[in-house]
Amino acid sequence: MIHTLCEPHSPRSTQRTLVSEPRQPLRVGDIMSVSPVTIAPSTSVHEAQALMHQRKIRHLPVLKDGRLVGMLSDRDIRLVLPSPATSLSVWEIRHLLDKLTVGEVMTYFVMTTAPDCPVTEAVGRMLGHKVGSLPVVADRQVIGILTRTDVLRAFRRLHAELSAVA
Repeated sequence: MIHTLCEPHSPRSTQRTLVSEPRQPLRVGDIMSVSPVTIAPSTSVHEAQALMHQRKIRHLPVLKDGRLVGMLSDRDIRLVLPSPATSLSVWEIRHLLDKLTVGEVMTYFVMTTAPDCPVTEAVGRMLGHKVGSLPVVADRQVIGILTRTDVLRAFRRLHAELSAVA
């Protein structure tokens, strides 16, 4: 199930700045990561884990036929890994992870947001539901992803800009 945080507002100019005018709050589209890495539900968990490690990311939107059907996080993967105390060999573990698919371990109830949604609203939803990312959807297409890292980068830039003004 997909739940959109807020619907798109009126069109805005394509030029965006971090420090917004008083009447225009910072929007998700101003700070999101564009063109996120995505994955198919039929992909093995081992492949997904390798992709996340290679790209240094913690969240993957799961798309089937171009539509968002779930989210996979590094936590989802950690929860299906055997205990370090297991008697399985490394090769047995890898064999099991090759058989297990993303569709079997992903989160199906996905919160999404729109690029024109205020960042404060999106962050409030992330905190309230204890999620680390929100796929950004426009015209039923995943166009970006808002992560805790994006929010922290924006905070750091905004703080530096405010410090320079003061």
